[in-house]
Amino acid sequence: MDWTRGQTIGHGSTAAVSVAKSRFSDEVFAVKSVELSQSQLLQKEQKILSQLSSSYVVSYKGYDVTKENDKLMFNLMMEYMPDGTLSDEIRKQGGRINEPLIGYYTKQILKGLEYLHSGGIAHCDIKGQNILLGKTGAKIADFGCARWIDPAERDGGAEPIGGTPMFMAPEVARGEEQGCPADIWGLGCTIIEMVTGGSPWTNVTNAASLLYKIAFSGQSPEIPKFLSLQARDFLSKCLRRDPKERWIAKQLLKHTFLEEFNLNSNSNQNFVTSSPTSILDQDIWNSVEESETTILQTGSSPLQRVRELCSNSGELNWRWNDDERWITIRSSNR
Repeated sequence: MDWTRGQTIGHGSTAAVSVAKSRFSDEVFAVKSVELSQSQLLQKEQKILSQLSSSYVVSYKGYDVTKENDKLMFNLMMEYMPDGTLSDEIRKQGGRINEPLIGYYTKQILKGLEYLHSGGIAHCDIKGQNILLGKTGAKIADFGCARWIDPAERDGGAEPIGGTPMFMAPEVARGEEQGCPADIWGLGCTIIEMVTGGSPWTNVTNAASLLYKIAFSGQSPEIPKFLSLQARDFLSKCLRRDPKERWIAKQLLKHTFLEEFNLNSNSNQNFVTSSPTSILDQDIWNSVEESETTILQTGSSPLQRVRELCSNSGELNWRWNDDERWITIRSSNR
């Protein structure tokens, strides 16, 4: 496929995401790119994404290898979502999304998680920045930390622990296990992000104390008291510290909190209203919660894991402008 690369719309630890356009059909899509020599994780993401097909997961468009500026680049092509991330939407809504819209997005995310989990895949990095929005609502994206739950599907060796510290489940922070229950915990933290515009964990001053608190304090994120009884009960089912006690996606989809939300609607505009800002512990939210996704190997000590998790920071920006410069890319023959 010949295609044209547009503006960079996102950055990860190694890969960059650009908007792109086919030279033959003018189809617009997103391309995640990294140097071929450093593309092991992106190739794993491609392998997982290529096997998925769901209305609630960003769709796979293909991949290729190109030569740009004398460098071989591995490119993963996927659906372009024009309305940015859920975190963008939270900011647009003044820092807090109203409860009906929270329920609408939550049901869509859960539909995506039910699909993934039923197929034996855990996403391992559920957060607002990895939920993309378009005309049909929310879709799960960024499978850089995803893993197959069935050991037979693995390529061999221990799967690395990955994710974003602020959204990690206790068992993940301790380096014990990372599976489907961790996605449900991440969903709970993402709901709190939608509710407050801020951190699911307050009164933490640095990433090391944050990881220790998640792993060993015995506490769960505080559930805002101004939510409805149904919403508070739903969150309590997501944020149980024991992963065996957390509800699974299929159970949560039947919860009374989500009963009224119809996913067949092509518009969520009836749910959108302006809400007052409610930002909690803004400094730690900027420096820790939205920290870049981190990958670390299992087997390291708890202290080493905490240090590694504290090392990166960054933020995705999925917006782009029509008047940005485009670069023509021609794929190498495969």
